[in-house]
Amino acid sequence: MRRRRLLGLSLAAVAAGGLLWRDFAATMDRARGAIAAAGKPRRLDLPGGALEYAEAGDGPPLLMIHGTGGGYDQGLLFGRRLIAAGWRVIAPSRFGYLGSDFPADAGPEAQADALASLLDRLDIARLAVIGGSAGAIPALAFALRHPHRTAALVALVPATHVPGRPAPAPPGPVAAAIIRWGLRSDALMWAGLRLAPDRMIATLLATDPALVHAAPGEEQARVRAVLAAILPVSLRARGLLNDARWAGAPPDLPLAGIAVPTLAISAEDDRFGTAAAARHIAATVPGARLLVFADGGHLWVGHDAEVAAAIAEFLGAP
Repeated sequence: MRRRRLLGLSLAAVAAGGLLWRDFAATMDRARGAIAAAGKPRRLDLPGGALEYAEAGDGPPLLMIHGTGGGYDQGLLFGRRLIAAGWRVIAPSRFGYLGSDFPADAGPEAQADALASLLDRLDIARLAVIGGSAGAIPALAFALRHPHRTAALVALVPATHVPGRPAPAPPGPVAAAIIRWGLRSDALMWAGLRLAPDRMIATLLATDPALVHAAPGEEQARVRAVLAAILPVSLRARGLLNDARWAGAPPDLPLAGIAVPTLAISAEDDRFGTAAAARHIAATVPGARLLVFADGGHLWVGHDAEVAAAIAEFLGAP
């Protein structure tokens, strides 16, 4: 009887393992398919390293700089309403994401200069720039280093410097190992997304899961798309770790030197604390505008149409 029970348990474990493996494989296939479906990327060899980008839409060009865990696919997702409104959205994959290189200097200023080189290759002299989350750091650097090429600047839920905010304590050995290896493992990321999606929404997307559950279906789908697009995390790991470094202790950029029209957008309940960063940008950049929602989290849940409308109004008709 005991042997039969052990045999039954073993067979059940093998069957469960097979189902889990098939689910993991199917999820990864969908993730790769979603990247391919998002756009048709090109990869250009630039002075700072090869950079991948994709674009969609017609009309005036607009540079959409993605946030942590993204790539050109996230940039096009965030820009989809602007694409529909008549903008040509150019979405690069920043250093360490998807098909872009990870050079020795992958800091915000090097990223900004690489984006300027990208515009050279695209024969674009000047355009509006939107930087989301950690992508707001190189967006600010771009406006400072290349003001003649920046028509307008939008800092969307900016993971940027806040005066007086202490730098986070360095992770301990166990936490450092989890960060180092967990952010490189598709299997671990898949397991987290499958077994604890609300925890991943709260942690990775800095948004209250209850807010997502109460949102309209279209908004729930957008959040799920952003979360699912973190996979394959192995193709984004170096960029993620680089963002963790720079967004964890953002540089104190000379924002008063930004001389282009600027709009900062955030939500009070963003668990990454970007409302304070948006206020600092608006208070420091001459003439900058500020839009802060009472709720919405880091993905401005429930306000996607309002965010797109505010950006469109700020930039003017395409």
